[in-house]
Amino acid sequence: MKESTSREKVLKAIRDALVNPMEPPYQNEDFSDTIYARADSEYDEVTFAEALAKVGGQFVYSSNLEEFALNFNEFLSGQSCKELHCYENILQKILNDNGIFCFNAREEINNCEIGVSTCEYLVARLGSIMVSSRQGCGRKGFFWPPLHIVVAWKGQLVYDLKDAFRAIKKKYEDSPIPSMITLITGPSRTADIEKTLVLGAHGPSRLVVFFIDEFREESE
Repeated sequence: MKESTSREKVLKAIRDALVNPMEPPYQNEDFSDTIYARADSEYDEVTFAEALAKVGGQFVYSSNLEEFALNFNEFLSGQSCKELHCYENILQKILNDNGIFCFNAREEINNCEIGVSTCEYLVARLGSIMVSSRQGCGRKGFFWPPLHIVVAWKGQLVYDLKDAFRAIKKKYEDSPIPSMITLITGPSRTADIEKTLVLGAHGPSRLVVFFIDEFREESE
């Protein structure tokens, strides 16, 4: 008898599986439960700040918008470059109203040294920032500037990754889901070349999160 080819064997296995399907294993397992213990702190912003620091990011806490403006201006005073690029109109208005000028011309992004953006959500357990292509800065705003500043509000802070995906799905339930949803975890880094850690190889070498401990108004 002629021996079957590899292709025929694979097709036969597929046919057999379709005719006699196997019951899924672990049918009674509850995969919705978390497998990670909660952090020691009862405050998610503390958990986020600690996780962000571990991956090389910087966290700045502000109790309200007024304190945020003071902290932001103080931070900028210590930077060699003072030119901010912001491509989200709502955020730019908040900064301008507090005396912080921003460039908003996209053709100038190639000269951008400090980029400011909002985010979709902050993931406390990982110290990660969820961003999407639906934000005003688009994809380029997240990886082009050497210094990336993220401004986030209390309502954007969730504990775990599944919470962030659940929230973003609800946020865009009445509109198309963003074509890109990704996580930023600390400054860009790579050790591909001779196992030497290099920051900023394919994105910002510095990441700073300004957290405002109040809920953002829907009208903003």
